Amino acid sequence: MNMRILISGASVAGPVLAYWLTRHGFSVTVVEYAPTLRKTGGHAVDLFRPAMTISEKMGVLPRIEERATGAHRMTAHREGARRPVQVDLSKIFSTASERHVEIMRDDLSEIYYDAARDDVEYVFGDSITAISPDGEVRFENAAPRRFDLVVGADGLHSNVRRLVFGDESRFSAYIGAYLAVLTLPNASGLDDELVMHVGVGRTAGMYGSRHLGDARALFLFRSERELDYRHRDVPRQKELLRGAFSGMHADVDRWLDELDRTPAFYFDSITQLRMDTWSRGRVTLVGDAGYCPGPAVGGSTSLAVVGAYVLAGELARAGGDHERAFPAYERAMAEHVRGSRAGALSAAKTLIPTSRLGTCGLVQGARLISALPAGPSRALLRLATKSGRLYNSMTVDDYPPSFTAQVGLEDH
Repeated sequence: MNMRILISGASVAGPVLAYWLTRHGFSVTVVEYAPTLRKTGGHAVDLFRPAMTISEKMGVLPRIEERATGAHRMTAHREGARRPVQVDLSKIFSTASERHVEIMRDDLSEIYYDAARDDVEYVFGDSITAISPDGEVRFENAAPRRFDLVVGADGLHSNVRRLVFGDESRFSAYIGAYLAVLTLPNASGLDDELVMHVGVGRTAGMYGSRHLGDARALFLFRSERELDYRHRDVPRQKELLRGAFSGMHADVDRWLDELDRTPAFYFDSITQLRMDTWSRGRVTLVGDAGYCPGPAVGGSTSLAVVGAYVLAGELARAGGDHERAFPAYERAMAEHVRGSRAGALSAAKTLIPTSRLGTCGLVQGARLISALPAGPSRALLRLATKSGRLYNSMTVDDYPPSFTAQVGLEDH
């Protein structure tokens, strides 16, 4: 009998893990709290070289490249400055990473889901309520079932992590900033362009794309202390966002005017997860659920894809023995996770400047990198950020899908 593995979460890490586990001969069920795949909202995420390579092995890279946002130009306004600066984004991306694509998170999730949907049991509109040490899992709606292993791929606010490891506050580290994203009409007709406003302690941007139909506005702002609001109190979150960006620029005011009409709104602190181990008994965590480096600043999507591929590969290599596979998975990912954490802290400092000098450095530095030839611009980017170094140097073992996992509960 095939090993039965339950994955919680159908965003990015979950479907990628499901794909590779089925290729290695495991039987996979994915449970997702949302009633369907999310099709609205979300924001653009980056796939760097290792995640692109894994996607290529999955046969989905052409679809990913087809749905790329294709943001090639940036118009950057520095708060208090008269003239904006024009920046060639494609030059910066190619300098930062040998292979890179920017894509809407929801598009990426759908592509990964489609890759193995016929080989995986998906259960939407349900969530896990209890996990026993012997593998019995209770659900909010479905009858209890037994699985050999359970994987939490359910994001920064992971339900599986809370059930098995305890409250999120034990592992989360606030890094001094907040992120908000809203969907709004593409009234400016932005196509492959990002309009950005940078001020001390706050950065706002809006971008559109050929296939989106609408646009996204992204807001990043600093706060010395964590703000007082409840996770689901959207009116309070919108009030905090308006307060943080009031008086910045007429463009930003227009974006904020859409807050009462937006069909999709996201607001959260930029938080890192710092856990000593991501595994306990039959349960492990992957992606943001185990090692989120910080939304929007840490390359968490690429890290989630790599983590899912490595976890499936190590389980296959160990013949399904989680007592060998889980520690091997954590060893393989440890350096990548440490690097992503450091890169996120560095990126947050750059993207949300703490001084007028910093705002000038961000805008003029981006302009300079886009204007220089490839060699000097790559050197300058290495000085300015850790992300390019991190993702270009990230190496992952090859796990050919030749193993089979025929170990069941009866064999333990």
